[in-house]
Amino acid sequence: MPSPFPGMDPFLEAASVWPAFHQNLAAALYHAVLPGLADRYRARIGSRDYVTELALFTSVLREPHAEPYVEIRQRADNRLVTLVDFVSPSNRTTPAGRTAYLETRADALAQRAAVVEIDLVTQGKPPLEFDRSQLPEHHFTVTVTRGTAPHKHQVYAAVLSKRLPPFKLPLAADDRDTVIDLQVSFARAYDAADFARKVDYTAPMPPGVTLSAEDRKWLADQIDRAKRK
Repeated sequence: MPSPFPGMDPFLEAASVWPAFHQNLAAALYHAVLPGLADRYRARIGSRDYVTELALFTSVLREPHAEPYVEIRQRADNRLVTLVDFVSPSNRTTPAGRTAYLETRADALAQRAAVVEIDLVTQGKPPLEFDRSQLPEHHFTVTVTRGTAPHKHQVYAAVLSKRLPPFKLPLAADDRDTVIDLQVSFARAYDAADFARKVDYTAPMPPGVTLSAEDRKWLADQIDRAKRK
């Protein structure tokens, strides 16, 4: 069954659901990237591993995280060409998650690789700090940073009520970009894990999700429509 929403599904931000979604989205992007790669490249899924800590009354709760990302490398010398990374709720809400994410990004840029950041999370604070005042209204972003210009960002913005945007994926500087349809990858990730059956759309929105009352009403209306189909 498809998602009840045309684009991103904020219910997937729930702590019990996000890791599976993150894993499936990385796998879907990996398969979406492959047809656009020439023989000079290869793609692989890597993992960022770290631990967050939450202080309780008499103890500390430690939670391990394994966050997948997609790498595109040169076949000839294994040089990193492009990193496709996915912002998690932990990256936006915890110091350890933010630090781990930014270290992965900095390491890629230090190798003069391009970085594609896919941020489909509403809670917390975006890990990248740059002026967003000129962007159109948005809930989600895809930010493309080329290794040759690490302080410039090409941003694709998306709102809750619309499809997620296609974006240009950079390859080597002497090669053409390839285009990835993010909504197609989202749909494949959603269907692969059967989230339509696993997500309880009658439950409250995951804590921390920052949506307006108008957006929440729109979500409720979409869920009602999906039930009547």
